[in-house]
Amino acid sequence: MSGATDAGTDLPASPGGVRVERVVTSGTFELDGGAWEVDNNVWVVGDDAECVVVDAAHDADAVLAAVGERTLRAVICTHGHNDHVNAVEALRAATGAPAQLHPDDRMLWDDAVGSPPDGELADGQVVDVGDVALEVLHTPGHSPGACCLHAPALGVLFSGDTLFRGGPGATGRSFSDFPTIIASIRTRLLTLPPETVVLTGHGDATTIGDEAPHLQEWIERGH
Repeated sequence: MSGATDAGTDLPASPGGVRVERVVTSGTFELDGGAWEVDNNVWVVGDDAECVVVDAAHDADAVLAAVGERTLRAVICTHGHNDHVNAVEALRAATGAPAQLHPDDRMLWDDAVGSPPDGELADGQVVDVGDVALEVLHTPGHSPGACCLHAPALGVLFSGDTLFRGGPGATGRSFSDFPTIIASIRTRLLTLPPETVVLTGHGDATTIGDEAPHLQEWIERGH
């Protein structure tokens, strides 16, 4: 499945032609001495001239094929787990694009990437691509530096591993915390417009409106 590319879901384009493409890559997630085979969603957001990549997972060649001849402005890492950053070095080498990460995930990054990130993400930071602004939302819980990207002009949220169809991201491993991810989802994500399409780090898309009614269920089940 690695390298499969599609639009992810039926998404609008901006007036300036910015669109979203999904590249599904396959590889291994490693943490706490364990290893799991996973498929990751890599999101390429841009117009015909430039783009950004949200997460650099597993297969740099597949991501570069989706980027094509466009200028890659940045690689934005939603968090530091190896399956979201293990293609960073190859993408940087091929394009010269900077990779950005929230500093609270630096310990995870350092275990997976041989050189430091080029820049730090901060809550409220805005990353512009074409005529679309991506706002960084710091949403700790799955990891301390986990971030989401909200693109109001496109009506989408890139949620990394913070929110999925059916509930929060996993919190059973090092550096994760269930009450923290619940607080992040409640205060930062479920306050977004209900029609917002949630484009996740793994698996299928959902919407804020579809997930919001289930918050108490997640709290009661504890994961």
